Amino acid sequence: MHQTMIIAKMTPSDASKVAEVFARSDATSMPYDIGVQRRSLFTFHDLYVHLIEFDRPEQEAMAVAQTLPAFRAVSEELRPYIVAYDPNWKSPRDAMARRFYEWSAERS
Repeated sequence: MHQTMIIAKMTPSDASKVAEVFARSDATSMPYDIGVQRRSLFTFHDLYVHLIEFDRPEQEAMAVAQTLPAFRAVSEELRPYIVAYDPNWKSPRDAMARRFYEWSAERS
């Protein structure tokens, strides 16, 4: 399983609108086309946190996503609600958190 976390700004009262956008999109084939296995959306104060689990490396998934008109449509629909955390944002890669520690219970 491959994970990525996107961090941005969002007014907490917009959470239900953002969830609706993703619910409509996730009801289509698009998540399967991209390889999304699980999506979790979080809000903390004015932060938007989007955890995505893929069945392939994130770079491959995003390369597929960029070719899909439906992906661009979802991005456009989210534009009024999600604001880049970094004002110099140029691509989705600029909003992805960097994992610096991980632990997992290994059971036999």
